[in-house]
Amino acid sequence: MALIKSSNSSESERDIRKGLIRHGQHHTNTIKGGWHAAIFIICVEFAQQFAFTGLSSNLITYLTNEIHESITEATKNVNTWLGVSSLFPLLGGFIADSYLGRFNTVVISSFIYLLGMILMMISVSILKNDKLFFISLYVLAMGDGGHKPCVQTFAADQFDGNMEDQREAKSSFFNWWYLAIVLACTSSVFLVVYIQDNVGWAAALALPSGVWTVAIAVFFIGIKRYKTETPKGSSFISIAQVLVASCRKWNLKHDTSVYYYGDHYHDQIEHTDQLRFLDKAMMMDEHDATNNTREPWRLSSITQVEEVKLVLRLIPIWLNCLMFVVVQNQMSTFFIKQGSTLNRTIGKTGFQIPPASLQGVVGIVILCGVPIYDRVFVPIARKFTKHPSGITVLQRIGVGLVLSILNMVVSALVEAKRIAIAIQYNLVDDPKSVIPLSIWWLLPQYAILGTADALAVVGLQELFYSQMPEGLRSLGAAAYVSLFGVGSFVANAIIDVVIAITSRIGYKWLGNNLNKAHLDYYYWLLAGLGALNLCVYLRIANGFVYKKVS
Repeated sequence: MALIKSSNSSESERDIRKGLIRHGQHHTNTIKGGWHAAIFIICVEFAQQFAFTGLSSNLITYLTNEIHESITEATKNVNTWLGVSSLFPLLGGFIADSYLGRFNTVVISSFIYLLGMILMMISVSILKNDKLFFISLYVLAMGDGGHKPCVQTFAADQFDGNMEDQREAKSSFFNWWYLAIVLACTSSVFLVVYIQDNVGWAAALALPSGVWTVAIAVFFIGIKRYKTETPKGSSFISIAQVLVASCRKWNLKHDTSVYYYGDHYHDQIEHTDQLRFLDKAMMMDEHDATNNTREPWRLSSITQVEEVKLVLRLIPIWLNCLMFVVVQNQMSTFFIKQGSTLNRTIGKTGFQIPPASLQGVVGIVILCGVPIYDRVFVPIARKFTKHPSGITVLQRIGVGLVLSILNMVVSALVEAKRIAIAIQYNLVDDPKSVIPLSIWWLLPQYAILGTADALAVVGLQELFYSQMPEGLRSLGAAAYVSLFGVGSFVANAIIDVVIAITSRIGYKWLGNNLNKAHLDYYYWLLAGLGALNLCVYLRIANGFVYKKVS
């Protein structure tokens, strides 16, 4: 058994093996994979986002107007559903990576999602049953559990990272993937929300259900073009083996000369000096040296150890982005209720903008911003930084975090003006009155939110794909999605704490009557928490080590 990598090992032999592998992959890519396969998968994601956004963007209106929940109760129910929808993918990603594979998981989850849409249509039309409505919500969450962690990863897998041209295409893919998502969300916010407010919820749900059905058919049309991978079993076992091996050898002194590099010729993740306590898992002792076979719970390869380090290094970044999600969640909750109190009439036409439709501004900003970023900013920045993506992924996320703080500052100032006008016109005690202030005053906060989204969200998608071990990439996508789920629960917790503390003071910052409440104070609080969070993020990002393959 080749336990220690020889310094005189044949580099030419390894190069030949890599060359053969890459040549084979290049030949395969002329038949399968690439953009002509990914485009069919993008169609499914477009339909899913069209359906999901049409529901989530205006769900608070249905809960308050049709089911007659209070604003805070409805806000917490929306956040809870969004949270559960974003946590189910952790289970779906594990099942996909370990047992079913990404393609099979996407297929099964697509039909579960379709079932949820059908149940919801029945609940708002034929039966008009609130319990069935909530059941259908969580059936949709189950469908999300298999769809979200797999569909983007499956599409990205169509590009071969070992080939220069496809590596650049993959980096660009994340921008255009998100652009398709935003196009779906924007069209849904304008079209589906308008139907909800002016025609009815049954008709509004029928439209995305039909789009979803067509998308599933399109997905199956491209089935012969997809590159698929057979699941290799649970990668958690490999992680557990590294942790157990490092604990069993905790008393060994660090010695790089006895590192175990692996038995096979394949690309290896370069060794890093961070989290060095895990390096003991790949150190050979006398027991390992005298054994003819490797005991996986005693000895791990350098790649296995570095894969565990990759996962652990992403955890602090994940935690630091929770406040970003809390801020973004305001778009589908309090921003809408703000807009519902303002003058929404356009000119003299009498047409009123649905409050939730203003979320379309976010989509328009992203639709304009992502191509400019990808085609203008990246090439210019690349000339100065020599980085393939212009700037690093963490720098991109960091700018998004800064903008999310600015968003809360602007939102607080606009809300303070809204309350001042309500006081000026003696409308404080009339929560259903229209404040003589145009809804377009909310435009800046939506525009800033869209810019932050285009930077941070795309960056997070790429980070949790590129920095995860290959065998855990579906779970990496699930970890990215779960960020929004946990962030929604954090938003609920902050609301509970704010209500509890401000109620003792004598008046609530958050309540059914926004004219009496102090939503502006709440926004200032989020801005302060975001600033503290940013300081921690900068320190963690500064010491982050990216994955390198030798």
